[in-house]
Amino acid sequence: MRCDARGYVTLSRLKQPGSTQHRSSLTMFTFSLTLVRHGETQYNRDKLLQGQGVDTPLSETGLQQADAVGRYLRGITFNDVFASDLQRAVRTAEIILKNSTHSSGPEMVLEPLLRERGFGVAEGRPKDDLKNMANAAGQSCRDYTPPGGETLDQVKLRFKKFLKVLFKRMLDEHCLSAADAPARASEPEGAANGAEAPGSGAADDGLPGVPVHALVVSHGAYIRVAVKHLVEDLKSSLPAGVKMSQLFSPSPNTGVSRFVFTLSRGEGGPVLAACRCVFTNRKDHLGKLPAAE
Repeated sequence: MRCDARGYVTLSRLKQPGSTQHRSSLTMFTFSLTLVRHGETQYNRDKLLQGQGVDTPLSETGLQQADAVGRYLRGITFNDVFASDLQRAVRTAEIILKNSTHSSGPEMVLEPLLRERGFGVAEGRPKDDLKNMANAAGQSCRDYTPPGGETLDQVKLRFKKFLKVLFKRMLDEHCLSAADAPARASEPEGAANGAEAPGSGAADDGLPGVPVHALVVSHGAYIRVAVKHLVEDLKSSLPAGVKMSQLFSPSPNTGVSRFVFTLSRGEGGPVLAACRCVFTNRKDHLGKLPAAE
């Protein structure tokens, strides 16, 4: 297994388990995916674009935010942890794992597919510069792609590639052990059809009855594209009473979103049977800490 200089592996470099040994008789398998945006950096505070080319550390506030979200999630047993390989995401994930009450936590996997959207020539510049460039091009700031930057479709393609590998990894590594989970663990009561009940604000909202949990630490623009893909393209069921503006709003630093996936094993690989949104952009854990966007 090859590692980077920090000792972490990359998802694409992991040896995939053999298909015969890890297959099970389960026809359905469910896991949760908790998405967390990294903590604040000085560039966030100063409203400067980072993208992929500016790799800045967490600010003091960002470290406090990461500790807060780590304490919020500390009781959840994450079976798999993935992070963008940019240092603001890596450090946030490290602090989350440090707070975990489960001493033998999973190995963190660094994945370039989880990097922030590339903003090309706008990286390192004020966000207002991007708005001015978009206005000059006659486009909205959200849809505008600066020279050398990534389009939203390119970011979505990266997320789709990550999901494809993630789904296969979940089935190959966890479907066998999930066979010992309680009956109908793949469809928590009341969540198989229709809208998800509103969350209570608890860290384990949406998790009872779900046997396997994955954590992803990524970036604001990336998570926004990911949520939009899950809701609009994969037709995720939504919490009762949620507004689309809330779903697609920018995630605050260390904002938490959660989806639950049900997979089946098809001849060509994993097949998505159901997707449901539990909540998005939750920031209860921050209390009085700033939640810069």
